[in-house]
Amino acid sequence: MTEIYRRNAGIVVFNRQRQVLLCKRNDVAEAWQFPQGGIEDGESPQQAALRELKEETSIVSATPVKTLDKPARYTFPPQIIASMRKRGFMNIGQDMFWTLAFFSGSDAEININTAEAEFSEFCWTDLQTAYDKVVEFKKSAYKTAVEAFAPLIAEYKI
Repeated sequence: MTEIYRRNAGIVVFNRQRQVLLCKRNDVAEAWQFPQGGIEDGESPQQAALRELKEETSIVSATPVKTLDKPARYTFPPQIIASMRKRGFMNIGQDMFWTLAFFSGSDAEININTAEAEFSEFCWTDLQTAYDKVVEFKKSAYKTAVEAFAPLIAEYKI
């Protein structure tokens, strides 16, 4: 059987204080992540990342800075694969295409209580703390984003 990795877009959003947006999933205890979601047919990874950001947080004041060309792959743990199989999903992990974006709005713009809410809370934090809070099985993919985007966040002209 061929292993299937779903094409996924993740977005690291940073603000004027050079902090990144981190969101807590509402379906898994203490699972924090950056906004992310599947790439639809005809979408570029950057388009998907911005769409997912809007759908999950209502943010529209985000200016793309960089999208990585190559995905960072992560594999789900066995219990998540089993749960997904029960729901009809055959992928065993995700190929994460990362986008970095600058948030020029205010926190009043952020609304995680959307029609299909995925998050129960959000916070702004430094990039290393965000990485430390991410679930273990996603760390390799998040490391790719941290290493690529840390210097860009530090150098960005605000």
